[in-house]
Amino acid sequence: MYQVDLNSDLGESFGAYTIGMDSEILKYVSSANVACGWHAGDPMVMEKTVALAAEAGTAVGAHPGYPDLMGFGRRNMVVTPAEAKAYIKYQIGALLAFTESRGIKMQHVKPHGAFYNMAAVDEKLADAICEGIYEVDPSLILLGLANSRMISSAEKIGLPAASEVFADRAYNDDGTLVSRKLPGAVIHDKELAIARTVRMVTEGVVETASGKLIPIKADSICVHGDNPSALEFVKNIKAALEAKGVRICSLSAR
Repeated sequence: MYQVDLNSDLGESFGAYTIGMDSEILKYVSSANVACGWHAGDPMVMEKTVALAAEAGTAVGAHPGYPDLMGFGRRNMVVTPAEAKAYIKYQIGALLAFTESRGIKMQHVKPHGAFYNMAAVDEKLADAICEGIYEVDPSLILLGLANSRMISSAEKIGLPAASEVFADRAYNDDGTLVSRKLPGAVIHDKELAIARTVRMVTEGVVETASGKLIPIKADSICVHGDNPSALEFVKNIKAALEAKGVRICSLSAR
């Protein structure tokens, strides 16, 4: 029987600004990646999102990014491995205060945006991120891009790792994500997203932007919470997977 985690990046509202439909999406996902205040989110949003996840029975993970509120954490930054490790620890610690006060065990850590994409190909950055997580809690699961440096870095130090795939993003031939600056990087066609996702889970392959089929491991599927189609995507993807006999469950329940 196939089984897979369904996750979404949530808690990305800030102050008076609301992003996403967190309370609705939490009804369908098995894991939530909660922004930690650097690329998005704030203390009130973090507390509310953790509370909503607890009510929904959804597993919670930290979603740390670069200190870049203006750019939503999607702009590349040059940081040393020591800085990257400290950034990870700081943001995990911030969310831990909210999960522990709710009696929730934090399940995983998924870097955000440019932090995530850069670490997918930069071994030193990936090592720093994984070491930072391990030094806070070696039982935390790294959620990283399938076939990326992050996964190999986690395996190297004995940190649990889960390979993530994207329902609504296009892939390059090397398994990295197509830059958001390019047309077609984000998939808005619901039927296409569903078909691609089912194939990744049941066949272990994905079609790249060039039309090539590449192997991919799908432990967890991400639907971005800030995508206007996110709620429809997640509802329909969940239904389509279950119709194929795929069990949706959190990473810690696998």
